[in-house]
Amino acid sequence: MKNTINFSYFRNWFLNSQYKNNFSIDGLSSLYDYLVNLEEELETEFDFDPIAFACEYSEYENFEEIKENYNSIETIQDLENHTTIIEVVGTDKLIIQNF
Repeated sequence: MKNTINFSYFRNWFLNSQYKNNFSIDGLSSLYDYLVNLEEELETEFDFDPIAFACEYSEYENFEEIKENYNSIETIQDLENHTTIIEVVGTDKLIIQNF
C-alpha cells in the first residue's frame, strides 16, 4: 500500500524538517519532477523516503561549486559520466546524485 505524495507535501516535509537547508524551493520542485518522471520511466513507485533523498542528492549553486567539491571533475561531460544531473529550472543551480 503506497500513498501518493504531491509536490506540496514533498516541499512542506523538507521545509519543516532538519533538512530544510538541503534544497531551495526551486531545487525541491526540480527534484520532485525528476523523481516522478523516473518512476514513470521505470514503471515503478518509490517509497517516500525524504531522508534518503537528502542523503543521495545535493544541490549546488553552480557548476563551479561542484568542481570545488569534486577534484576529478573538470567539465559537465565529466560530471555526466559520473552521476545524474538535475538542472534547477530558471537558475544556474544543479542537483546531483552524490558519488
